[in-house]
Amino acid sequence: MRERRVLVVEDERTIAESVATRLRAEGFTVEIAGDGPTAVDRFRTWRPDLVVLDVMLPGFDGLEVCRRIQGDRPVPVLMLTARDDETDLLVGLAVGADDYLTKPFSMRELAARVHVLLRRVERAAAAGPATLTVGDVEINQAERRVLRNGAEVHLTPTEFDLLVHLAGRPRAVLPRERLLADVWGWAEGGGTRTVDSHVKALRRKLGADLIRTVHGVGYALETQS
Repeated sequence: MRERRVLVVEDERTIAESVATRLRAEGFTVEIAGDGPTAVDRFRTWRPDLVVLDVMLPGFDGLEVCRRIQGDRPVPVLMLTARDDETDLLVGLAVGADDYLTKPFSMRELAARVHVLLRRVERAAAAGPATLTVGDVEINQAERRVLRNGAEVHLTPTEFDLLVHLAGRPRAVLPRERLLADVWGWAEGGGTRTVDSHVKALRRKLGADLIRTVHGVGYALETQS
């Protein structure tokens, strides 16, 4: 089994090297890109398993990098932001980021987030049944593909995992904190807006009526009667 690959996209060399050193110590193969165009090119040629991506980059920013790489091939993206700004967070999640860390962050926390993201993808790939159908939405777990009315819909890895989790429990109301624990692997409940942003993305891509909000509690996947 080959070592898992992580592409670190960060223009501050000291931070990039520190992240790379920690991830290599965790057993990953790591490469570094210092600007937007180089990141996209290296992603396409090297085909990493996960991308650690800074928002502020020369060439073009991390949001544009995320759009381009997710359009090429769904891959987990851990976004690094310089400030805890909700607008930056929501935009990042909307273009395909799966998780985020606000600078300054600990290398221990970053390594833990990387492991969680990769475990989630691997766990979902091994799950069954192979196909789930909810109304006009068909979810192929083995191929990690989603069809709506026969047309393929592009989802990020986290959007796919959230959809599968909800589809496996149709009509059941799942609290945001449980979704954070089961899908994101977060023990604490401080990232509920992350759940909200991913639900919003699923509604935009698969239909506004697919997921029902239970105010003050969480979400449920609706099925046709």
